[in-house]
Amino acid sequence: MEHITWILMTYKVPPEPAAKRVALWRRLKGMGAVYLQNGVCLLPQTEEHMRQLKMLENDAAAMGGESVLLVTTSLDKAQEDKVVRRFQEDRDDQYREFIGKCDAFEAEIAREIAKEKFTYAELEEEDNELKKLQGWVEKIRSLDFYGAPLAADASERLTSCENQLADYARRVFDANQGL
Repeated sequence: MEHITWILMTYKVPPEPAAKRVALWRRLKGMGAVYLQNGVCLLPQTEEHMRQLKMLENDAAAMGGESVLLVTTSLDKAQEDKVVRRFQEDRDDQYREFIGKCDAFEAEIAREIAKEKFTYAELEEEDNELKKLQGWVEKIRSLDFYGAPLAADASERLTSCENQLADYARRVFDANQGL
């Protein structure tokens, strides 16, 4: 049976300046890393992850800290499943936040329709908001290494937002016909 391999990074950096320590943490989280504990995180083993982690290793050293990179696997399937669940839970947290923003987007479209605010300026604003949602979900998907359960819900919600905006656009075009 083949096990998933991960890159384990442990690091210790000085507490001050806090901005540098936080920037390191954000970069790791932005790559999709899960933290097993403070200063210990995992990413799936890929060439890209290894390249990025080597750069972060240099950044930690430049801060006066230290880090170690190791390639590792789990002891057994149960441990592997635990780690995969951690990755999925992190992505589901992001998908939940995304779905909340979809709720807000759809509520905004409904308010504009209720007010009969069918202007091109408003349509452009809503189109920009939809583009942000599309980019955001793509970013989450790029970090969804193990198929988080809420991925399908997020995709459905994005499609709903796209459909709502298309309906709003039709109303804007109809209201402005002949102007």
